[in-house]
Amino acid sequence: MNEDIRIHSWPCSYYLDSSKQWIPGKLSLTPLLDSSKQWIPGKLSLTPLSIKFTSDKTGELLVDFRLAGVSEIKKESSHLIFSSLTILEKGTKHWFSSLHPNRNVVFNILEHFWREQLLSGQEAGAGAPLESSKGKELTGMLEGSQKRLEDTAKVLHSQGEQFDNIMRGLHKIEGDMDVADRLLTELESPSWWPFSTKLWKTPLEAKPKEAPAAPDPKTQEGILLRIPVIITHRTDSNAKPGKLTLLPSGLEIWDCNSQLLHRFESRDVDDIRVHTPYEISVRQRFIGKPDTSYRLLAARMPEVIPVLEMQFSKKMQFLEDALGFAGARRSPQADLGASVWQA
Repeated sequence: MNEDIRIHSWPCSYYLDSSKQWIPGKLSLTPLLDSSKQWIPGKLSLTPLSIKFTSDKTGELLVDFRLAGVSEIKKESSHLIFSSLTILEKGTKHWFSSLHPNRNVVFNILEHFWREQLLSGQEAGAGAPLESSKGKELTGMLEGSQKRLEDTAKVLHSQGEQFDNIMRGLHKIEGDMDVADRLLTELESPSWWPFSTKLWKTPLEAKPKEAPAAPDPKTQEGILLRIPVIITHRTDSNAKPGKLTLLPSGLEIWDCNSQLLHRFESRDVDDIRVHTPYEISVRQRFIGKPDTSYRLLAARMPEVIPVLEMQFSKKMQFLEDALGFAGARRSPQADLGASVWQA
């Protein structure tokens, strides 16, 4: 994957400690350049492996560092800097403010790619230094948290099955008590009593056994791929973290609280646009009401696109910024049959 691909950019301002002033600029992700360069008043930017800030007036590079070297990304404010985003890199704290469309969107996207960079080993393949001890510590914390969540889910599932067994046992006990009560009533009546309840009591109606619920085919369906994503719904500017799940019958979009936002059946998807190797949009058209559209940004999106191509080959559309990625995946043998990757 080309390190020069710009994933996203946002207008913002960068605070220089030397000049004590705000410099209008633009935030994006780009490759690492000469770190010994003198910083001058200018602008800001980001790529799959690094973050940088450049000047609006001169175009000079002011900030450029690897995502793997970042130890902290926070939302802060102070008497000098209000509603700001700080990035701590090798002991140096960089301040960014006046973020557009808003600070939360920038924070969610930067944190997503930063975490994915720590979890992946892309830096080693690019000849960069190995992951820092801080990154290893964060990775260990994330893995430990995930393991504890998995163990908790297993325990809760086991407890749920135990509760179900207890309820079934209680229902059986209740039925047995009804039968015992009826028999005791009949035994207490004298045999010579003409109005014995035996004459008109009907046998206890057998309670119909609860038929086992049929398993939901959707829950039994195998998962092809699941990745963390940044979700934007329609024209909403608030990009939020979530997950994308690919299934044989379609795809599902979940929020960060494991709540299902939307499920696209394969027949419901009208088109999937690949804006960049890291960003796609899925749309379902309607007549007489707004379309249902989700825009998804993810560091692992290059893994998802080939799977989507197999499922929705006739509905995939590669835009200009993604044509290079599509061409790089094509081989001479694939050119004969894979018309999806053609511009």
